[in-house]
Amino acid sequence: MLRITEIKLPLIEAESLIHQDDQIKAALLKRLEIPETDLIRFEIFKRGVDARKTHAILFVYNIDVEIRNEAKVLARFKKDPHIKPAPDTSYKFVASNTQPLQQRPIVVGFGPAGIFAALILAQAGFKPIVLERGKEVRQRTQDTWGLWRKRKLDPESNVQFGEGGAGTFSDGKLYSQIKDPKHYGRKVLQEFVKAGAPEEILYVSHPHIGTFKLVSMVEQMRITITSLGGEIRFGSRVTEIDIQDGQVQGVSLQTGEYLPTRHLVLAVGHSARDTFEMVYNKGIYVEAKPFSIGFRIEHPQSLVDRARYGKSYSDDILQKLGAADYKLVHHAQNGRSVYSFCMCPGGTVVAATSEPNRVVTNGMSQYSRNERNANAGIVVGITPELDYPGHPLAGIELQRQLESHAFVLGGSDYSAPGQLIGDFLANRPSSEFGAVTPSYTPGVHLTNLESALPAFAIHAIREAIPAFAKQIPNFDLADGILTGVETRTSSPIRIKRDDDTLQSINTKGLFPCGEGAGYAGGILSAAVDGIKVAEAVSLSLLA
Repeated sequence: MLRITEIKLPLIEAESLIHQDDQIKAALLKRLEIPETDLIRFEIFKRGVDARKTHAILFVYNIDVEIRNEAKVLARFKKDPHIKPAPDTSYKFVASNTQPLQQRPIVVGFGPAGIFAALILAQAGFKPIVLERGKEVRQRTQDTWGLWRKRKLDPESNVQFGEGGAGTFSDGKLYSQIKDPKHYGRKVLQEFVKAGAPEEILYVSHPHIGTFKLVSMVEQMRITITSLGGEIRFGSRVTEIDIQDGQVQGVSLQTGEYLPTRHLVLAVGHSARDTFEMVYNKGIYVEAKPFSIGFRIEHPQSLVDRARYGKSYSDDILQKLGAADYKLVHHAQNGRSVYSFCMCPGGTVVAATSEPNRVVTNGMSQYSRNERNANAGIVVGITPELDYPGHPLAGIELQRQLESHAFVLGGSDYSAPGQLIGDFLANRPSSEFGAVTPSYTPGVHLTNLESALPAFAIHAIREAIPAFAKQIPNFDLADGILTGVETRTSSPIRIKRDDDTLQSINTKGLFPCGEGAGYAGGILSAAVDGIKVAEAVSLSLLA
């Protein structure tokens, strides 16, 4: 197989795959200078969009192609950087097991990292036990709606806790900037497709799934794991890790049950604060790490579409390319970096708290991305050295302070505090909504967000929004909405692990994993980390 990169084609007039394939086929024959009889087959490996010239938007393809006389063609184009042998992206297990185990590996947490750690271990024959403190995904969805619709929070079953993890109630973005030389990301996408995701996620440049599709996919992956001998227990919160002479021996559950194991994958999410405290109190090495704080910002999705697609903006373009997104960064004069986080085209702002009497915001979209508003986090980076020095868990305390204050600012009923962008920039309280209706439920209470974040963050965001308007015209739209607070951008701690064994640096048999442990940020990177840790566990089990 050859990989041909940077094949650029204008937006196709028809939407059928047959028409797309015809265009690609013609481009390949021309590019490789071969007759049609030499072309055996081809498949799209990646498809991106070049919208730098809005009057001439292009699809950009990387194509894997099988042809006759490949060696001759490759020799003819040996100096062409866009025609090379296609790399092998198939997944290869590092170990497998067919024998009964005295002690099975345990995976704590069933979000993206835990799912893929368990899946790889199950596929390799190690029959893991998964302990998830929350509920199965459909019951969890009902509990989450209980907060959104009835202001009723279940601390063990919500946006953060339960089958599928925090990523279940998100845009379902499946792209990352992590280095991935072993193509683990490809394995993740292939497993998602097997579980029911659209096949296009294998090749579009910014794939996403959306909440409703994620729910059924997570269920299917659970079925796969259990069919391979894995065991998944819901409502199973780990309250104690048994450590003797620096080696994990087992875990205790809130029910009093004790499970022995010498291989424990800790794949809790970034909001498992009680677990972080337990880990720290057990003497497992934990350190504070940077994260970000800010607000959710909402604009009409049409504003973003017009800015991104320019003169080409039309219903036909939207049908072909979907709702537009953005990624923005501003370095403020006070030395802080402000950036857009988890941008959700055609989505909604959601209540994401996991603790009573606190307000946290996040964003989500369905696969269609057809809601009226666009939303994104507008957040400011903070560090332990500058903002929460001293204790490894100080970042958690800062998060709690901001979330508790947001609860009060919002009216102490899980409504979120909000402010119109124009009023925020002018530092005056908002009293009524304008053209943009906020999407957050249970509701938004208009106020002044001046006290919602530290002063340095408020100043940096006030400076950044007009700067962003130079890239997205009308980003500083007076009637746009800011909703607070966004505090769960990533884990505030890292459970440090050895680079080679992936075990805790001072606790043998403990494998910190995923976003909560400080080694991922988002669905894809967390899933990839789950694969890496599963491989490390597999090798350790057979050592």
